Amino acid sequence: MSAAPGAKPSVDIIVNNHNYGRYVAAAIESARAQTHPDVSVIVVDDGSTDDSREVIGRFAEEVEIVLKEQAGQASALNAGLARGDSEVVIFLDSDDVLHPEAAARAAAAFAADAELVRTQSRTEIIDADGRRSGIVKPLPHLPMPNGDMRHEELTRPYDIVWMATSANAFRRRALDRILPIPAQAYPRTGADWYLVHLSALLGPVRSLPEVGAYYRVHGGNSYEAEKPVLNLARVWQAIGYTNATSAELLRLAEELGLPHPRRILSTADVAYRMIALRADPRHALVRGERRLGLLRDGILALNRRGDVSLSMKAMMAAWFAAMAVVPRPLARRLAEYFLFPEARPGLNELLGRLHRHPEARPEAG
Repeated sequence: MSAAPGAKPSVDIIVNNHNYGRYVAAAIESARAQTHPDVSVIVVDDGSTDDSREVIGRFAEEVEIVLKEQAGQASALNAGLARGDSEVVIFLDSDDVLHPEAAARAAAAFAADAELVRTQSRTEIIDADGRRSGIVKPLPHLPMPNGDMRHEELTRPYDIVWMATSANAFRRRALDRILPIPAQAYPRTGADWYLVHLSALLGPVRSLPEVGAYYRVHGGNSYEAEKPVLNLARVWQAIGYTNATSAELLRLAEELGLPHPRRILSTADVAYRMIALRADPRHALVRGERRLGLLRDGILALNRRGDVSLSMKAMMAAWFAAMAVVPRPLARRLAEYFLFPEARPGLNELLGRLHRHPEARPEAG
C-alpha cells in the first residue's frame, strides 16, 4: 500500500530461511524490534530439515509464516513478496540481524525522494554467537554509490560497492517491474545479485552512512569467508552469478531502451576469471579462456573506470599482468591478496589515499 504524501511508508521485512534453526530466531526478533511504527514481518522457510520450523512456529502470533518445499533463495523471496503489500521491502537472510533503526532510516529516505528505488547501508561483521567484531563493511577507502547508477551498472556493475541481501531496502514498485526473480538462474543463493543490480536501472539509489545490518560469519556463508584462504567454490559461484546477472542486465536495458555496450566488463569479474583459470583451466566456466585474453580484458575494464586514480589503475594492471605469468603457487597467493582486502591493512591505507587524492579526473566512460 502507498503512503500518504509526506508520510513515511510501510515496510515489509521478508526473512528467508533454510536450515538456520540456530540463527533464525535472532533474525525474526531483530525484525520485530524495529523502531519504525509500520512494519510487517513475513518469514519464509524453504524446506528446512533441521529444527527451523519449530523455532519459527514460536512466532506464529507475531509474524506471517510461509512454509514451502525447498527451491532456493530466489523462490523463497518470490514467495514472501507475494504475501506482502508494503511500499518498501527489506530482505533479511536468517543468519543476519537488523539494526533497530534499519527500517526507519530506509523509510525516511524513500519518503524524502519519490524517485528512489533502493537504499543500502553498511554492515558490521558478527560471529556465530552474535558477538560484534568491530569490522564494518565496506572498508573505509571504498566509495558507496549514490544517485543515478545506470551507466555504471551497464559498463562495470561488479566494481560498484554494493552490499549483500540484508543491508538493502527496495521500493516495491521497482521490484514489481523485475519480478519474479528467475529461480533457474539463481538456483540456491545469489538472488540479491539480481535484485540489487537490476533495480538500479529503474531509478536512483542511496547509500546510508550508518550500519543497518549485522552480517554473521559462521563458515556456511555464500560470500564471506572466516579465514583469508582461497575457496574456489566461492570463485566459481561468483562467476556463475555474474554470467546470469549480466544477461539479465542487458535484457532489461533492451526493454527500457537504455544505451549499453555489447559486452559488460568489470575488473572484478575478469579478476575472478583469471583466478579461476590459474587454479583450474579445465573447469567448464573458464575452459577456452586464455591468460593473455583475460589480461587484455582486465586492461579494457580498467579503462572504463572513472572511479579510481591512475595510480590505482596501474596497481590493478600490474596484478593482472602478474597473475598471467607467475607460477601457479604464487598466483594463488596473489589471488588471496585480491580477494581478502582485510588482510592487507597497509595497502588499504595507501588505497584510501589514492581514492581521496586521484591524479586524474574521472573518465567519461
